[in-house]
Amino acid sequence: MNVPLLAMDEGERADLDAFRRDVLAGLAEAPRAIPAKYLYDARGSALFDAICEQPEYYPTRTEAAILRQRAQEIARLGGRGCALVEYGSGSSVKTRLLLEAMPDLHAYVPIDISRGHLEATARRLREDYPGLRVDPVTGDYMALDALPDTIGDARRIGFFPGSTIGNLMPEEAVLFLRRARRLLRPDGALVLGVDLKKDPQWLHDAYNDRAGVTAQFTLNLLRRMNRELEATFDLSAFAHDASYNEAAGRIEIYFRSLRDQMVTIAGSRFQFAQGERIHTEYSYKYDQTEIAELARQGGFSVAASWTDPSRLFAVAFLK
Repeated sequence: MNVPLLAMDEGERADLDAFRRDVLAGLAEAPRAIPAKYLYDARGSALFDAICEQPEYYPTRTEAAILRQRAQEIARLGGRGCALVEYGSGSSVKTRLLLEAMPDLHAYVPIDISRGHLEATARRLREDYPGLRVDPVTGDYMALDALPDTIGDARRIGFFPGSTIGNLMPEEAVLFLRRARRLLRPDGALVLGVDLKKDPQWLHDAYNDRAGVTAQFTLNLLRRMNRELEATFDLSAFAHDASYNEAAGRIEIYFRSLRDQMVTIAGSRFQFAQGERIHTEYSYKYDQTEIAELARQGGFSVAASWTDPSRLFAVAFLK
């Protein structure tokens, strides 16, 4: 059921307006695409957490193992009394590994586009860490211009885990790093999780899990449009479509129309041909040389970098 506009606050109405504009604009393009950030409503965020628990999805457990092993070293590099700023915090599961290693944090600032998911996460963290200042920020970290004043002059350590940097086009990744550098200030740093290039079969399996959770995550975007934009998507008439483009070094994710069909979205009608794909997300993979070059273009340098024994994933400390 749609939420009545009168029941929304100003921020929620603005978010809905942006969602409508971006969807209509993206579906009017050729090829069609919808920004990946809209995958992460409350249900989408919960489904992504479930993806991370699938046996095929190695990035989460591999990155967590690296963080578990290196958390004290990261805390030492960050310094005492710093503020930890997490971009796209989700449920902040991996963040707890750093929070345990950084008991003298000045503040933890989680940033996420999903208001409900973020508020629930902040509430749990306040309960579990009663002495920790938690200042959540709802918004798109690609457009964020300021952090809470409560941070004060504390050194700012950014945290961007999960290889979310790979969801950005390379030029967008550079822009993100430059914006992060401004927000984190010259004395700040960024802890960055990056999925490494590897055997394509590993990548295919990770994004096409046998339980179909990733497919549910992709198709939840259609469910969200039905709920929030009065769309008429038949979820059974679309399929999750993910494959690795080795030449471009990225996973490409779409939802694909299984038949010729007409769909209404926010009062506008769109014809989808059988087999037509609508892009939702890229996931770029990098090697160590490319990570260093990306950091350089973004105004950072690699101060330290750690990988797992199989070199599936890397965590870099950028200063």
